[in-house]
Amino acid sequence: MKLIVAVIQDKDQARLLDALTEAGFRATKLASTGGFLREGNTTLLIGVEDDRVDHALQIIRRTCKAREQLVTPLSPMGGPADAYIPFPVEVIVGGATVFVLNVERFEKF
Repeated sequence: MKLIVAVIQDKDQARLLDALTEAGFRATKLASTGGFLREGNTTLLIGVEDDRVDHALQIIRRTCKAREQLVTPLSPMGGPADAYIPFPVEVIVGGATVFVLNVERFEKF
């Protein structure tokens, strides 16, 4: 058995959960916050049998696409805020960061 830990953008979570559920997977949803943009993320914990890992990863790949977004950087901490002139920067957001971990033991009560 494997544990898939998928960190995705909030905008993708409903679509991904629907697709996973439709394919017979169960997931636990955790709210999380990204460190770079400090925006909301969703972390999914998905317990998967070894032979179904690739299928789950295909669903994640298909559902969570990277896209460009304009963001305005936060002012630097500790510096004079009046000298800081923020302007929008284009960054790539979305997609998924996925970890596949071995599960030594699993019990469901």
